[in-house]
Amino acid sequence: KQWYQRRVAITAGIPEVQYSKDELKTWSTIFTKLSTLFETHACKEFRKVWPLLKENCNYTKDTIPQLQQVSQFLKDCTGFTLRPVAGLLSSRDFLAGLAFRVFHSTQYIRHGAKPFYTPEPDVCHELIGHVPLFCDPEFAAFSQEIGLASLGAPDEWIEKLATLYWFTIEFGVCKEDGCLKAYGAGCLSSIEELQNCVSDKSKKLPFDPETIAVTSYPITTI
Repeated sequence: KQWYQRRVAITAGIPEVQYSKDELKTWSTIFTKLSTLFETHACKEFRKVWPLLKENCNYTKDTIPQLQQVSQFLKDCTGFTLRPVAGLLSSRDFLAGLAFRVFHSTQYIRHGAKPFYTPEPDVCHELIGHVPLFCDPEFAAFSQEIGLASLGAPDEWIEKLATLYWFTIEFGVCKEDGCLKAYGAGCLSSIEELQNCVSDKSKKLPFDPETIAVTSYPITTI
């Protein structure tokens, strides 16, 4: 009986992570600075959900939210759930998850020596950048459509869909009342990216799926 109870406890939900003081300090630095930028730099859909996450999912500067709690809230909003992974997946595997409203999320945090930018996903990127807009029904549906289009697709189409995902869900910007706002997770979870994407320094292109799908991009620079 004791063995079975232990087995159920281990397999029930997403395991909690006990973050170190240094990791919490890194989160606090990122969370605090980004929070001052969202009102002026983030799209309205993001701004609508952000306070709900703070209220329901323990989004604070002192605590890194646990994936299980966030996943349940997300499921209640749009049916999306989080599934922990150790790092980057192949484009095919990642997009296939979206088709079933599953978002694969890392749980580790970027190195504290460079908190304002990271070229790879981490818990800040997932929880601050992606989760808020996955709570929006239209954005969730758009994400799922990209995933559905990937199922059974040849490799060349997977590459195109992944590129489309990169320039929209990861690094998309939109206009609100004539002003540029970020909706891409890569922008919303990086202080340097968020400030750069709405400035005159960054290059913006109109949304043209056929052109975007064959546009190359660097993944290690702003």
